[in-house]
Amino acid sequence: MSRGGFPGGMGGFGGMNMNQIMKQAKKMQEEMEKSQENLASQTFESTAGGGAISAKVNGAKELLEVKLNKDIVDPDDVEMLQDLIITCINDAFKKADAASNAEFGKYNIPGL
Repeated sequence: MSRGGFPGGMGGFGGMNMNQIMKQAKKMQEEMEKSQENLASQTFESTAGGGAISAKVNGAKELLEVKLNKDIVDPDDVEMLQDLIITCINDAFKKADAASNAEFGKYNIPGL
């Protein structure tokens, strides 16, 4: 007589029962939250224009600081200054993304 459900009982989960699966999921969630907090507390810095511009962001992808050397400010070439600022900030965010990918890549969860 067939009872339906999973063939072989809960053995379809690699021999683990649902409580073990839930415990592992909870542990992984706690580890990921710690990783996220650790990453958010880190800062990532970039410079552009030979160090005339610097930007700092955190792992939560918040812009913390932008510094401009007054010598880089040329009222006749505002476009260059804007481009350097964008380049500098984007590079800082790329560094934060790389750290995030390195941190969360170890969890190997499809879709993340």
